[in-house]
Amino acid sequence: MWALELTGPSTFETRVVPAPVEAHLQQGEVLLRSLAGGVCGSDLPFFRGRPNPLARTGDPAQPGFPLHEIVGEVVASADAGISVGDRAVGWASSSDGLAEFVVSRGASLHAIAKDLDATIAVMLQPLACVLYAVDQLGDLAGRSVAVLGVGPIGALFAHVVKSRGASRVVGVDRVDRSDVRAVFGLDEVVHADAETWAGALAESERPDVIVEAVGHQVETLTSAVEALAWGGTIFYFGIPNDRVYPFPMDQFLRKNARLISGVTPVVHRRRVLGAADAYVAKHPELVGAYLGTPYSYEDAQSAFEAAAHPRAGQMKVTLCLG
Repeated sequence: MWALELTGPSTFETRVVPAPVEAHLQQGEVLLRSLAGGVCGSDLPFFRGRPNPLARTGDPAQPGFPLHEIVGEVVASADAGISVGDRAVGWASSSDGLAEFVVSRGASLHAIAKDLDATIAVMLQPLACVLYAVDQLGDLAGRSVAVLGVGPIGALFAHVVKSRGASRVVGVDRVDRSDVRAVFGLDEVVHADAETWAGALAESERPDVIVEAVGHQVETLTSAVEALAWGGTIFYFGIPNDRVYPFPMDQFLRKNARLISGVTPVVHRRRVLGAADAYVAKHPELVGAYLGTPYSYEDAQSAFEAAAHPRAGQMKVTLCLG
């Protein structure tokens, strides 16, 4: 089968490698023929050369790595909930989705309708993560929310919190995101970095809830604490590059604040993927605003470089894999 392999920082090459076979599937695993994939911000540090934590040697040069947001056709299944011939969306368990075939845990997959285009279905995986995260925030009715980072994840957060009854949703991004303000339910878009925004807030403007959807640096968490209203909640969603973060503990304490974080547990993935499927069916206007023209897998280099350089008019970067 074909597979893309990182041969150096930010450098993909196409390889021919042995394909996984049905006989080697473990209980609960599914073999997919890849159809589409989405580039996640959490993939980008590995694209740039960070060691692969899933490889025994820590070497990023693993065929198919790094891509975990996938849609594929089921060619073999050891999971009773996923059948051969289904098309399924979800997680590539080893983040090795840049390949012709991929093995994943069935619990991380959801079967989609046959008439749902794979390059559209790929948006269900990030949306599922957002839906699970927002569930942890409880009742949002009448609460003000700020989203730090209005990229592909932050835009989905904005729409979901607004749909859950948030009274006011503000997006903060160093990229001008005014073009997506209306469709994603944003009442205001602030074109600034989080520190500048937080420092300029009046007391009455402080949000009840802040979603950190940037990650990969330590500054925005501090800005979130500074900006938060008394008794407010921060959901830290962005993936950390650093093991230890500095934290303004005294300010956090005196605001009687709450900090939540976490990823989507495997046990909940199929359920929230199904919820994401229903959400997109209810809000079809999101598709055109969220997804651009998919890149071919032969042009994955350009796709990852585009994702690594956010710009106005660009949301989710996707790949056609089959």
